[in-house]
Amino acid sequence: MTDLKLGFPGNEKPVQADVPAGMPPPWDLSTQLKVVGKDHPRVDAVAKVTGRAKYSYDIRFKDLIYAKLLRSPHARARLKSVDVSKAKAMKGVLYTEAYDHAIVYAGQHVAGVAAESEGILDDALATIVVEYEVLPCVTTVEGALDEGAPGAIEGRGNLEEGRAQGDLEKVEEAHKQADVVVEAEYRTQVQTHSCLETHGCVCKWENGKLTVWSSTQGTFSVRSGMARTLGIPESNVTVITEHMGGGFGAKFGIDAWDQFCARAARESGRPCRAMLDRREEHIAGNRPDSIQKCKFSAKKDGTLMGGEVRSQGTAGIAAGGANVRNPGIYRFRATYAKHDTVLTNASSARAFRAPGHPQGVFALEGMMDELAEAIGMDPLEFRKKNDANVVRLAQYDIGAKEIGWQRRKKSGSDKGPVKRGLGVASAIWGHNVRGGAEVRCTIGRDGSVILANGAQDLGTGTRTVIGLMGAEELGLSLAEVEVRLGNTNDPVGPGSGGSQTAPAVAPAARAAAWEAKRELLKHVASSLGGDAEKMDLRDGKVTGAPRPLSFKQACGLMSVDAVSALGRGAIGIPPFNGEVAGVQFAEVEVDTETGSVRVIKVVAVQDCGLVVDPLTARSQINGGVIQGVSYALFEDRLLDRRTGDQVNADFLGYKIAGALDMPEIVSIAFSVAQGMTSTGVSSLGEPPTVPTAGAIGNAVANALGERIRSLPITPAKVLAALGGAR
Repeated sequence: MTDLKLGFPGNEKPVQADVPAGMPPPWDLSTQLKVVGKDHPRVDAVAKVTGRAKYSYDIRFKDLIYAKLLRSPHARARLKSVDVSKAKAMKGVLYTEAYDHAIVYAGQHVAGVAAESEGILDDALATIVVEYEVLPCVTTVEGALDEGAPGAIEGRGNLEEGRAQGDLEKVEEAHKQADVVVEAEYRTQVQTHSCLETHGCVCKWENGKLTVWSSTQGTFSVRSGMARTLGIPESNVTVITEHMGGGFGAKFGIDAWDQFCARAARESGRPCRAMLDRREEHIAGNRPDSIQKCKFSAKKDGTLMGGEVRSQGTAGIAAGGANVRNPGIYRFRATYAKHDTVLTNASSARAFRAPGHPQGVFALEGMMDELAEAIGMDPLEFRKKNDANVVRLAQYDIGAKEIGWQRRKKSGSDKGPVKRGLGVASAIWGHNVRGGAEVRCTIGRDGSVILANGAQDLGTGTRTVIGLMGAEELGLSLAEVEVRLGNTNDPVGPGSGGSQTAPAVAPAARAAAWEAKRELLKHVASSLGGDAEKMDLRDGKVTGAPRPLSFKQACGLMSVDAVSALGRGAIGIPPFNGEVAGVQFAEVEVDTETGSVRVIKVVAVQDCGLVVDPLTARSQINGGVIQGVSYALFEDRLLDRRTGDQVNADFLGYKIAGALDMPEIVSIAFSVAQGMTSTGVSSLGEPPTVPTAGAIGNAVANALGERIRSLPITPAKVLAALGGAR
């Protein structure tokens, strides 16, 4: 058994761990690390800023052909006929397909064309004749639930009831015992992923084997999907994602355009490219909306009593998926929740950075402030009284000091037409630590070090995390370690979803470097004598050897060209804290004459287990906050209620926060020795976007003295709220 000290300074917990043989000793609070825990620029930073980094969008071949799908303008229809004969006969058209399926959303594919140029492709698509039987559609939750509304999908009802959670009788009893009961309805909008690099791929066949350059969050899921669809062994498919321009949950597996691209490449004998345009990208995934009817109660002393939520939302034609995280986070005496999904004629929702959490936390945190206001209690103190998470309790104090919470005034009391307000909200996420990832570490006789894994880095800094594990274990600088990532011919890695990538690959990379180091030191001992078990690598040198030896000199003593080790990462130490915790504070400025809201400052304090690279961690937190600000104030998918077509499927109509909309962001990576694996690394990608909209919503209410219970918080809503107040 190994004695460990977990937690954070001021809140430490001794534990014992059973570390399997052949695994490195876990890091804890007492571990002294050389490169891990220090600021390091990302290893691929120069490649990206100079344009050397190659994305799937950048892959070109001399004989490349282009593929595109023709899409339905109708949200619901029957396909009576699809005639591609004119397109097929055009010079330069190499492959076509026509489909026969029910149309259930505007933008659904009806045919496909591959051609020698994009100009020929556009001309060919224009010649395709499609005959539709247009049917009535439903595009909103309310419309889909109206009596007599048509089914979004023929033969199915539009309401899919969720399973009730909690005990309604206990909640009702808690309400009766409370001094204050607050009921309110909160709403959130549909948000599209809007990745900078759109979905798509380039496919190339050689000798019956397929290589796919895919903009994906799951290289191995693309490999298995392509193999299954095309009826070939997985060993005949290689997926490459060297760099990618964003995913946020929408880019897993293969889609219709990927499959068509692969078939077109096979049939034409030429490499084929299918990348979506911006309009297509807007229908390739979204965060569902929500209507949350909340009933919360509390005692005058701040004790939280009942939390009751009934929600409905639409994930388009996707069954399920509209659940929200509400109630939660805080200690209620009793809770009850029922989350229903409503089918509508819109494209399917997909996982979106912290699925269900930003929607639910916006309503949850608004209700918390409304209760605090009703009992006359400071909203921060109200949360601290009802929050059992020791990490978050420490984070509240750090964030409150940084934002200057003592400056917070009574809601609506700020003078003048431009009013300021402060708000707070909390983040929660699970420790998504999963096994299965493998990393290979190879040390060459020339002193080179390569760590390889087949997963992708979707922009979160995975290369840097892997490199730091190798550098720390081998006593080198980060610059002396090469990381190879994004090729399925290398060892298996996770999909980048659920914030599981770093927790999976970090311990695997460390284990690989640790084992490769042991093999190297055996060669040193064999050549020079001494005990390999007493040797180590530190600061570019071998310690414990019979004579002074640099790392490169040690490598030169190997009797083989290279030593290589495959590392796997799971250990299974119980975590110090049962969840990933975070807190955000927001300061806003609201112009009561124009209704405009400007976020002045956001302070985000976020736990992610051991902070491997504070610079990269802060960057991740910044990204979550930026996306949260955009969700809170701007983004909103708008469908034509009659046709189901998205009327703002571009970046002119679909508003996203820009540089001038950005507040000062103070990102504080709160390091916790969590245990779990040999590195203690936990999830970070999703939690920082969870509380931002909630904190901003509360800050706006504090500024105005009037609460806006729907997102996005637009000038029109601000003016309407103020008009209602008058």
